Amino acid sequence: MMTQKQFRLSAVAAILSGVFGNNVLADEISELIEPDSTISIGVGNWSGDRRQTGMYDAMQDKGVYGLFEADIAKRDNDTGTWYKLEARNLGLENRDIKAEVLRQGDIGASFEYSRIQRKDPNTYWTNVTGIGTPNMATSGTQPIYKKKLGTRREQMNFGFYKNLYQNGKTGLDFNLSYKNEDKTGARNWSTGNNFAPEPIDSTTRQMEASLSWTTEKLQLRGGYNGSWYENNISPLLTSGIGTYTLPPGNEAHQLFLNGGYNFTKDTRATLKLEYARATQDERFVDQSATNPRLNLGGEVVTTLMQLGLTSRITKDFSVNANLRYHDKDDKTPNGTNFFNQGGHDHPHFDQSIRTLSGKLEAVYRFADVYTLVGSVEEKRQRRDLKQTMEPANLVQLGFPTKLDETTTRLELRRSLTDTLNGSVSWVHAKRDGSSFDPMALPTGTTQQLSPFNTADRKRDKARFSLDWTPLEALSLQFVFEDGKDEYSGHNPLGLEEGKARLYSLDATWTVSEKLSFNAWYSYDENKAKQTMRHGNSITQTRRWDIEDSADSLGLGFKWEATSKFRTGGNLEWTKSKGQYDVAAWVDATGLPAAITPAGGGILPSDITDKHLRVSLFGQYALNKTSDLRLDVIYDKWK
Repeated sequence: MMTQKQFRLSAVAAILSGVFGNNVLADEISELIEPDSTISIGVGNWSGDRRQTGMYDAMQDKGVYGLFEADIAKRDNDTGTWYKLEARNLGLENRDIKAEVLRQGDIGASFEYSRIQRKDPNTYWTNVTGIGTPNMATSGTQPIYKKKLGTRREQMNFGFYKNLYQNGKTGLDFNLSYKNEDKTGARNWSTGNNFAPEPIDSTTRQMEASLSWTTEKLQLRGGYNGSWYENNISPLLTSGIGTYTLPPGNEAHQLFLNGGYNFTKDTRATLKLEYARATQDERFVDQSATNPRLNLGGEVVTTLMQLGLTSRITKDFSVNANLRYHDKDDKTPNGTNFFNQGGHDHPHFDQSIRTLSGKLEAVYRFADVYTLVGSVEEKRQRRDLKQTMEPANLVQLGFPTKLDETTTRLELRRSLTDTLNGSVSWVHAKRDGSSFDPMALPTGTTQQLSPFNTADRKRDKARFSLDWTPLEALSLQFVFEDGKDEYSGHNPLGLEEGKARLYSLDATWTVSEKLSFNAWYSYDENKAKQTMRHGNSITQTRRWDIEDSADSLGLGFKWEATSKFRTGGNLEWTKSKGQYDVAAWVDATGLPAAITPAGGGILPSDITDKHLRVSLFGQYALNKTSDLRLDVIYDKWK
């Protein structure tokens, strides 16, 4: 049940002020119309636990919860200053509040605080103590106890704006934003066969400062971006339960310049320049014979240059072109003995990647009812690969030194009648890589796994959509998509084929201004075929046919029963299924393997999730400024 104190106002003043700036007309109208403010206070109760669906909304456990929200806005008509306060979920563990002061076209500042919790839906029975700290320990004599895991993010954002110069359509603005996020808690993890929840205690900071220069034809925005990550727990954690690594501290700094120039009212050019340097040099371990380096010494320099041009050549024909160059230069020193664990050396894998891409798109309208869209996109990628060695008897990753991809798209839209519109589109993409970088494979390793994002691939995708309004009160939208990927080339292991399909139907029926219904249904499926091998075996492989599919259905209505009473409701149902059709193990010749490797059991054929949510509400106007609202929600996940 919720009691709502509401002030019946309008946002016309804010809209006009945004359009005309501090124009006298906007000021005069704003004096007549006060800003809109709303305060909501209530209480809610869940009758049962919601372990899965309540992971992020801070209402995972059954019980009573307080509900408080506010959206308050005031305007000083003499100075044109806005004062805003927004508060959400103040009665819950997940909450956020934002305060803002803004004198439009002159100066402004904002502050925001938010808290987000993520609670693991599982309950753990363990004898590990010190969970959530670096001092975990275990002993056979310690009692088994129940433990729940989760994380909490607390974030503070600061913003500042100042207009430094304004003369007609020419202006100079300064913007500054700063964010600080602290994350604490623990999440499920393991070291080998040990239950060793990862302790989390980190701080992330981000800052952006920019200047914006605007004239009638030229717009420029340039500035600085910075980010800093600090793990307050040692990156190499040694506790009574084992030794493992946590994310080390790092930082990144970026300079950027974005702009646009209007040659004419129909032709515009755009520019984007970025230069960034990211480093990771937090101390990992003490120097020793097996660990000669104190830290990774990571350094990645990224450069981006992009040019764009948009022009409407005639009333019915327009073109859009862009050219983009992206260079990721990995300057991290190579080394085969950076971190040694379990007798294996884990080297740094260095990939410096340069990508040049361009796109040309044309739009042509003809016969008053047709629109034809065509585009061609070319991507040329060159890779400098440095360290590729892996421990013996492991699958060898294969990366091409050259990757070229061409994507072609065609779309035809047609206004069939005043009540029927449709479109059909087709996308074809082909990606080819050069022969793989020569590498010395460890003894006995003869197979390569080609990652799906670099493997040779041919993709075809079609889409059909239809909008139909058979009656003035009824509208229907239908969408069908179908796509197929075929992988080939240097990938004896990995993906061979992928398919995706989607059907969706939406309907809206407006019976009257006071009563309306809506409904939707969608079905999507994704299939893949891949060949993998078992563990360290280089002679026994298995074929996997994987399929994920989901049916989703929704129904809803809204009804203004009387001048004081409104009601409505929604039903949402989803069923998703994961299917794993796994063939038997075969040897290098394709014959059934004589012995199935240990631990090679087959997963269940189907894994199904079902979610049902039904919600109803009723809202009664007590007077002109206050409403009373009741929500009833049924939520079930299996």
